[in-house]
Amino acid sequence: MAGGAPAALIAEVEKKADELVRAASAFYLDGTGYEGDGPKGQDALVPGGMFVSLVVPRHECVYIRQVTGW
Repeated sequence: MAGGAPAALIAEVEKKADELVRAASAFYLDGTGYEGDGPKGQDALVPGGMFVSLVVPRHECVYIRQVTGW
């Protein structure tokens, strides 16, 4: 999915994505039954780049939509 990105950037994205998953699971205890507006996507800065994620409570997933390195 992030082919060609440096391994260090991918490791940082994975670490931050793990934090997002833990936070989402605490905030949306039963995601499948969630009723309401979904959260908006967010940008996250990590060493070496950034990524755009989207939390979808009813899918019980955090999607990484874009990874950008610099």
